[in-house]
Amino acid sequence: MAAKKAFIFYGGWDGHEPDLVSARFKKMLENENFEVIREDSLDRLDDLEFLRSCDLIVPCWTQGDLDDPKCYNVADAVLEGVGLAGCHGGMCDSFRWSVEWQFMTGSQWVSHPGDPWLHHCSKLTPENLEYNRKYNPDSGKPGAFWTHYTVNFKKNSSSPLIAGLDDFEVYTEQYYLHVDPCIDVLASTRVRTAGPHAANGEVDMPVVYTKMWGKGRVFYNSLGHHDDIFDIPQVSEVQRRGFLWATR
Repeated sequence: MAAKKAFIFYGGWDGHEPDLVSARFKKMLENENFEVIREDSLDRLDDLEFLRSCDLIVPCWTQGDLDDPKCYNVADAVLEGVGLAGCHGGMCDSFRWSVEWQFMTGSQWVSHPGDPWLHHCSKLTPENLEYNRKYNPDSGKPGAFWTHYTVNFKKNSSSPLIAGLDDFEVYTEQYYLHVDPCIDVLASTRVRTAGPHAANGEVDMPVVYTKMWGKGRVFYNSLGHHDDIFDIPQVSEVQRRGFLWATR
């Protein structure tokens, strides 16, 4: 049987270590006998026939700009059955101004609740980051947007994606997402916000979920701020299973 083909594209904001994360994903997929094409460019998104030839697309690109023709090509390939799977800012903080990307992927990052209240940049340009550090001096400190939290897998779930996986604690960025109400949440975390949003109380926020886009399966894991989070067995295992589940 021919090997499944995965396409990983990586780049954007360097703070999410896209080179390391995408290299880890490449190795993970090769261990599952995938043929993997990994490129630090968006150029292949202009080629719909290439995208259709893939069985899985893995974005590792934080922020950046995606023009509509490229987005439509990915959306059409997934619509026809190509899988889409990724993590953290590499998938659901990609292309903040592409509404179709957000619709297809199922969520969009809007905040790190963290421990203090800190404003967030809409665009991670050097100028905006410099202004934010002057406006919020604490935002430039290591771990400023990190917090301790628990990831809870859905209880009594029959999904093979999370079978046998135990809840775990992490200290990293916690994602506050705006989410598509149709997603199937497989793991979540309790969010205790600081600042103006705290008046709304605590909420349960998705961490791992799936959804459909036409014939295509979409998998997302909000963990992955740095590559070493995948040293946690539950994080790497659910990501591996998500890749296999989403693959055509």
